[in-house]
Amino acid sequence: MVKKTKETSGRGRRELLVKVKTAKGRRISSTRWLQRQLNDPYVQQAKKDGYRGRAAYKILEINDKFNFLLPGKSIVDLGCAPGGWLQVAVPKINSNKAKSNKKIGRIVGIDLQEIEPILGAESYILDFLSNDADSEIKKIINGKVDVVMSDMAASSTGHKKTDHLKIIIMCEAAAYLAFDILEDGGTFVAKVLAGGAEGDLQKLLKTAFEKVSHFKPKASRSDSSEKFVVATGFRGLHSSN
Repeated sequence: MVKKTKETSGRGRRELLVKVKTAKGRRISSTRWLQRQLNDPYVQQAKKDGYRGRAAYKILEINDKFNFLLPGKSIVDLGCAPGGWLQVAVPKINSNKAKSNKKIGRIVGIDLQEIEPILGAESYILDFLSNDADSEIKKIINGKVDVVMSDMAASSTGHKKTDHLKIIIMCEAAAYLAFDILEDGGTFVAKVLAGGAEGDLQKLLKTAFEKVSHFKPKASRSDSSEKFVVATGFRGLHSSN
């Protein structure tokens, strides 16, 4: 059951908050998640803006800072469901051909789940961690790309160290794919969870990119350990100073 209540916030301003009662058969953790979703301003804004989720604002912030989604660029988006990152990228790289005076880009989304089509984006159902995933993706793109970005996350176990290690494994797999398919000067963006094990990943990326940064968008929940590693200026895995 969903109940709306008014609470005072700052200078007497009253905000409408949604409280969710625990239903029979629903775990308390699920109720808390639902309540948080219903009261999340980014979730609410995504509905207004037509985005498929709050993650769209994360890639918008990352791109505002690092500026890699440009007309004519080719991109692989790993873990693309439900499609928020694709929605943001399409007009920026002009893969929907909306701007006749701009170069036309290409974006390929990969995920275990099928997504609703997005004009200007290609999407494929594929298990990225399967043995033949890399070769399948290489066949699809048929060449090099300018950006590999990943918002992949494994199903949560509730155990922080385990969840952290699982996402680092995914991130490393994404990085090795990037080493194979990125153009010189390309960009790699991937979600990680703060927890210590990402140090080895950073060392690996520093051997292949000119600059490696960590960035936590405002759209990431403040209580989340989520952050993003952004590696720019791809120069090849075996190049180092």
